Amino acid sequence: MTDLLDFDEVEPDVDCICTGCTARRRARLHAASVRDGGHAASHSRRRRAAVLVAAVGTVIGGGAVGAAAAPTPGGTSSAPTPSTPQGEVTGRFGTDPAGQGARLQAVQGVTREQIIARAQGWVDQKVPYSMSSYWSDGYRQDCSGFVSMAWGLDSSQTTWTLPDFADRITKADLQPGDILVFNNPSNPQAGSHVTIFGGWADSARTSYLAYEQTSPTTTRRTTPYAYWSNSASYLPYRYKALSPGGGASSDGAGQSTAFPGADTFGPGRSNAYITQLGQMLVQRGGARFYSEGPGPTWGEADRKATEAFQLAQGWKGAEADGLPGRDTWDYLVNGKGRNIDGASPPPPVTTPPVTPPPATGVPAFPGAGRFAPGQSNSHVQQLGEQLVRKGFGRYYTQGPGPRWTESDRLNVQAFQLSLGWRGSEADGYPGPDTWRRLFG
Repeated sequence: MTDLLDFDEVEPDVDCICTGCTARRRARLHAASVRDGGHAASHSRRRRAAVLVAAVGTVIGGGAVGAAAAPTPGGTSSAPTPSTPQGEVTGRFGTDPAGQGARLQAVQGVTREQIIARAQGWVDQKVPYSMSSYWSDGYRQDCSGFVSMAWGLDSSQTTWTLPDFADRITKADLQPGDILVFNNPSNPQAGSHVTIFGGWADSARTSYLAYEQTSPTTTRRTTPYAYWSNSASYLPYRYKALSPGGGASSDGAGQSTAFPGADTFGPGRSNAYITQLGQMLVQRGGARFYSEGPGPTWGEADRKATEAFQLAQGWKGAEADGLPGRDTWDYLVNGKGRNIDGASPPPPVTTPPVTPPPATGVPAFPGAGRFAPGQSNSHVQQLGEQLVRKGFGRYYTQGPGPRWTESDRLNVQAFQLSLGWRGSEADGYPGPDTWRRLFG
């Protein structure tokens, strides 16, 4: 009986709008922590309150805090359905309960790279999940507060109001910094969820890197598209105030320039970032380490090429372990440091290169960015059909079609090898010269 009375007098109802509950919620929001001189008992009671809130949410949500089976390579495994009850629209640190300040005015622009960097910041800090607490940056520590923080909104929104700041897009349009939202009409507060799209994890686009705020802390993990549960009900959105320049997370060829995280690389990993890493290493003198590829599955060739690049920078020990960290990635995507053979990389081209006019009957080269894992367009099919006409279609089991596949890359590589090209000149990705010779 004592515990029950103790509990009742601690936590005000999260939905109550009376003056007393509002004042008590704000008082708890700004209360000092134990380490700063706050009262330990209040934190203990708050934890018990959070347990009850979670339990009530589970009952109301029809068992939403369960486990959902999800297929994984080589078998099945289960991933928990997120327990993500969320608060109402609130200003930063709860100063604007209605959140109207952000909803009635345009929000400042933000780049994709900034969105991912902010999301990664919470992952690195292991921000604990809470629908009532606010992190040191002022945002509520639930799933929608996490997205509000990453997008740089002036208030913590909900999964129901975030679309007000965004445009609906399709799965094919998804790029890092976009979001996937599920709103549960039967229990909006307890059953809804939102994740930040961090990039495709495989060329078939069946899984992606999801940044999300869920119990117990912020996480970044490879997730089946669109989610472990309620997959068909998640909708993709893009922030309206997205800024295309000033550090955007794409190099114009469909490749992310933001560091995707150390856990993206290593034994057992398979994703588009590994292919991108290998391609950059080949450009910096690492072609000799690859007997085939580079491809999306991590292999010893990737480790050796990465190690060679790190050693070329004069790094030793743990700094040259063959696994890319932020510095290695930064050097590769920005052309820094020395190549694997010890030479300095060529200076960046400050003026557009002059492209000779195509020969008669040769279609204009559409750009290297059209031909890469995850790309789907008419130029890929045009390339494949021409390869078949030239007698270089033996790797196709079906098609060719508009989606870039490993069969396309192998057929292009076979054509390049027939020209006597080797190393990075025969990597299976068509450039202007490959295109001109194939169609000429």
